[in-house]
Amino acid sequence: MNFLTDDFLLQNQYAKTLYHEAAEQMPIFDYHNHLDAKEILEDGCFRNLTEAWLAHDHYKWRAMRAYGVPEELITGNGDPYEKYLAYVRTVRASIGNPLYHWTHLELARYFGITEALTEDNAKTIWDQCNALLATGEYSVRNLLKMQKVTHLCTTDSPADTLEAHLALQKENTGIAILPSYRPDVLLYPERNGFREYVKEMEKVCQKPVRSLSDLAGCLEDRLVYFVKAGCVVSDHSIEGAFFNPAATEADADAVFRKCLKGEAITAVEAVSYRGVLFTLLGSMYRKHRVVMQLHIGAIRNNSQKLVSRAGANTGCDSIGEGEYIAQLGGLLNALERTDSLPRTIVYCLNPSMNEALATMCGNFLMDGGRSQVQWGPAWWFNDHKDGIEEQLRIYARQGVLMNHPGMLTDSRSFLSYPRHEYFRRILCNLVGTWVERGEYPEDMEYLKTMIRHICYDNAMEYFGGVR
Repeated sequence: MNFLTDDFLLQNQYAKTLYHEAAEQMPIFDYHNHLDAKEILEDGCFRNLTEAWLAHDHYKWRAMRAYGVPEELITGNGDPYEKYLAYVRTVRASIGNPLYHWTHLELARYFGITEALTEDNAKTIWDQCNALLATGEYSVRNLLKMQKVTHLCTTDSPADTLEAHLALQKENTGIAILPSYRPDVLLYPERNGFREYVKEMEKVCQKPVRSLSDLAGCLEDRLVYFVKAGCVVSDHSIEGAFFNPAATEADADAVFRKCLKGEAITAVEAVSYRGVLFTLLGSMYRKHRVVMQLHIGAIRNNSQKLVSRAGANTGCDSIGEGEYIAQLGGLLNALERTDSLPRTIVYCLNPSMNEALATMCGNFLMDGGRSQVQWGPAWWFNDHKDGIEEQLRIYARQGVLMNHPGMLTDSRSFLSYPRHEYFRRILCNLVGTWVERGEYPEDMEYLKTMIRHICYDNAMEYFGGVR
């Protein structure tokens, strides 16, 4: 069988050398995911493979829907084994989809199963995996340790008490579980729930929030609290227009006060408010040495019928369009002019904007010449072999590949960490191919150092180095 061998995706000897002698043993700094710190604190075991694999993974749900699986066997109350079988059938049909590779890497790296998953062996694999998942060796923390995760940044609301994170700090887990600061609700005053969340912030900050200045003070109080709990990175989802260079704090304050009164605001007012709040947040991140993370270009929750049944963030999102690049440049420039630009990592969901985004990120330099603003790895709908290769190619031709920040997981599943291996194999194969073609000299020791930097060391410096 010529599938999932030790040299999977490695198509020449240079690639094999780079992977096996440099990338393979590197640990993981996962600077963006959606795992639950409470589950890590409790360190429980999953009841079965369905719970571990399918309970929170909208990547898998989306593929299952595309294959025609009824919602009852996706997010519904269907029998766990029947859900698993539905996924087995989906995966077998998903040639060319990264889920096929991810799924088999997960079976191999966690459970030692290297045969292709089919309906014929599904029951045997189900029993084998469930038997292992029931043991303490397969607790949540041990699943992370199997993949050599050293740092893991969750995604958290500013109003979160971070009880699980604080409790984990007191334990010697061997893994740094760090909160990420995500104040998205407060950036979209035109959406439902805005006023309610302001009240929640008043409660957690124990002071009134009646103006933009009050809100900024409350947000900074919470940011300081997060930093004390280990936070090194914030996170924002940018959807639609987000920056108006002409807007002032007085303009944004007026919009904020209208929202608190329950008055309707225009789209232009919402953008003015959003851009000003972004500049205030960016200044806070610079002051408190927190990386600003920007995810640009998703159109979320498109099917209201599905959202009403399964909830938000369950797999009915799409790639969006918009004038993101110019607005991003305006925001970054505004922060840089006042020496308030924090380290910033940017992702864009629309691959047609990749070249533009890469060149925009390269405009903002810190002392020493390295980029203050990084273009993050292929994200979400681009997180596949072609997308990863293309992101790496563009990063290399528009910048310096040695500086690439490496991979992230962006997942809600504790079994998803082999995605880092997937990225690393693709990276090593790309670099090895350039050497094989004579496009770069056979300087293997230097290239091994570069691969190690991209796999782990750059993230440690960029995110861990903010402290």
